[in-house]
Amino acid sequence: MKVELSRLWKKVLVAGAAVVLVAGAVSTPTSVYAGGTIKADDDKWISVGMGIRSSFSAIEGAGGSSRHYSNDFAIDNARIYINGSIHKYVKFTFNTDCFNCGGGPGGQGNGSAGSLFGNNSSMGLLDAIGKFEFDEKFNIWFGRTLMPSERGELNGPFYHATYDGFRTPFFSADYSDNFPRGGNAGSSGGNAGLYGRDNGAVFFGKFHPFGTHLLYAAAVSTGLRGATNQGSSLMYTGRLQWNLLNDEDNPGYYTSGTYYGTAGDIVAIAGNVQHQKDGAGSPTTGTSDFTGVSVDLLIEKLLPNNMGVFTFNGEFKRFFANYGVNSAANTTDSFRVFNGDSWSVNALYLIPQQVGIGRFQPYVRFVSIDPRYSAMRQEFEYGLNYIISGHNARISAYGRYGDINSKGFAGGGAYSPTAAGDKVDSFHVALQMQY
Repeated sequence: MKVELSRLWKKVLVAGAAVVLVAGAVSTPTSVYAGGTIKADDDKWISVGMGIRSSFSAIEGAGGSSRHYSNDFAIDNARIYINGSIHKYVKFTFNTDCFNCGGGPGGQGNGSAGSLFGNNSSMGLLDAIGKFEFDEKFNIWFGRTLMPSERGELNGPFYHATYDGFRTPFFSADYSDNFPRGGNAGSSGGNAGLYGRDNGAVFFGKFHPFGTHLLYAAAVSTGLRGATNQGSSLMYTGRLQWNLLNDEDNPGYYTSGTYYGTAGDIVAIAGNVQHQKDGAGSPTTGTSDFTGVSVDLLIEKLLPNNMGVFTFNGEFKRFFANYGVNSAANTTDSFRVFNGDSWSVNALYLIPQQVGIGRFQPYVRFVSIDPRYSAMRQEFEYGLNYIISGHNARISAYGRYGDINSKGFAGGGAYSPTAAGDKVDSFHVALQMQY
């Protein structure tokens, strides 16, 4: 497909001007945000916060026209955070999000949110966690919570180094956009989780051997129900993360894609495994166990003489779901999780000089997805973040070139033998805020 360079450059210049105008509008820096807290005593308190992410996208060839770009605004997330403590060792989390906000008529495109909410956006339950936090070495979270898979998933949308961090195939709990419904449900949207969450229990803790920092997390959860899993087998997930230099200070076993230099020098390598018997495929065209393996690496370096902060993220995934080539097609009773390899790398540089109320952070990223029964797809991304208050206030402008959007990376149909698409350009401007 022919790239219209003049049109693309106009979009780049307009977005760049918008970012600079915002940067120069205010000269006084803001403080780091934090949710409001009502405190009875040290062991009894409740806090309330919020988070929103909104974006504008222009995608080449969208809507069937090879000569024009789409122009769409979207609400990507609208969350309410509620956290509290009722005992020294007993705490809770209750979070909501806006489901189907980005889908419009027809839903989000990779799940059943459209049918669930009648093609309208709706606030719904994201997290409901009972927390028993006894000691740094051993804790239990129980309820609806994130599965301890790869760093990208544990960052969540708000703590990635880039605005849209989810560009490689999803693990089961983030693949289907719905929770288990039981019976023979296999459906177009699947039923193994939502936004990386599942219903279950997570056990985690941290040790400090020889001055390093070793985090473990293990989960048992519901996983896929119905479809191929008629025996109600559970899903098992485990993660081991080793920080060789400075530790990362996050809630529980969560992670971040960057700390903007506030955590000092970081070298963290981690691996995780997720497995469920009969966790993929179709009862009519092929049943398979599901096993997903990933390795991720975070390097963050404060450059000497206050020369800024360099950040590198790398991730490799291998998914095993051998339900055969025929099951990769769209069938009504299947859970067609990805089968193959994928990897992603990004590099970012935070410029030390403040401009207006924030600092600029240029970056590049490359993503490659190689399905076993479908065509390879790759994507190059270049962008500029404007960091106002870390992950709490950030503006991003970025462009992409590749065939991940056109061929797809979510949903079984995306990885069918007939999946095809041209390499296309897209351009995006996004805002993220939370308190």
